[in-house]
Amino acid sequence: MDNRRILIGTRASELAIWQAEFVKKFIKRQYPQLDINLKLIKTEGDKVLDTALDKIEGKGLFTKEIENELLSGEIDIAVHSLKDLPTDLPQGLILGAITERQSAEDVIVSKEKRMSIRKLPKKATIATSSLRRQAQVRYFRKDITILDLRGNIQTRIKKYLESDWDAIILAKAGLERLGMEEYISGVLEIKDMLPAVGQGALGVEIRHDDSLVKELLKKVNHQNSEIEIKAERAFLKRLGGGCKAPIAAYAKLHKNSMGKIILLIDGLVATVDGKNYFRSTISGSPNEPEKAGITLAESVLKMGARKIIKEVRNIAGRK
Repeated sequence: MDNRRILIGTRASELAIWQAEFVKKFIKRQYPQLDINLKLIKTEGDKVLDTALDKIEGKGLFTKEIENELLSGEIDIAVHSLKDLPTDLPQGLILGAITERQSAEDVIVSKEKRMSIRKLPKKATIATSSLRRQAQVRYFRKDITILDLRGNIQTRIKKYLESDWDAIILAKAGLERLGMEEYISGVLEIKDMLPAVGQGALGVEIRHDDSLVKELLKKVNHQNSEIEIKAERAFLKRLGGGCKAPIAAYAKLHKNSMGKIILLIDGLVATVDGKNYFRSTISGSPNEPEKAGITLAESVLKMGARKIIKEVRNIAGRK
């Protein structure tokens, strides 16, 4: 292990580099003798910035090129925002670690403080690239106009400050990691804005047969976050992981009135216009997180989400 050089693959944005450096420092604290470096890799999602994400074909927009380098042995570790990582990994790759989840919430960036979806002016204009966010905003506020917004966090904030929009929506964890909390005008509670699957955590992807790297990542993995996010990813996978319907989920370990630890998972499927909105919460065992996620998926499918998923797939099939 002393002579092994470890190369971590990451996207080139400031946030992605922060995330890769976070994992690098975590490993270095345990194994200071290792030579660990970063390799910056441009993904398809980074190259196509003038098209809405739901209009771009294919899975793994922000991961595929990095995974290819991992499979070929060019890099040893890939660090991703877990919400970007598809539920079906390429053959030969596994999730070697899930980091401790930071804030899972979304936030509003607005020129006014203490802002919320309900407080936005009548017929307000906001911008976000996320179908999940669009659907939930429209569920509460049919009058709001939503524009597409792509780019890294700094680019999105710059576009907002130069615009006449009322607000934009971003992930809280990203702003916190970059020390940009000053731009947060309001935190959207989970009950009002369910986050993306895995939001707030990092996924560390490795080759399944790399026993040395597996060992390096043992302490990087956060067991409680792993349990929670396994449930969320099972929910997404059962619904059809690559489906471009608005899907959200949030799982949390919770101590009930009897003092027993249970797993609560809240999930939804909606149409982008927010008119059809199917949301349910169940409890499950921390020992079987995937079972809890699948059970929740079956629940929202029976409520009516099956029709939404089917329509989205039919549209994708006609393109």
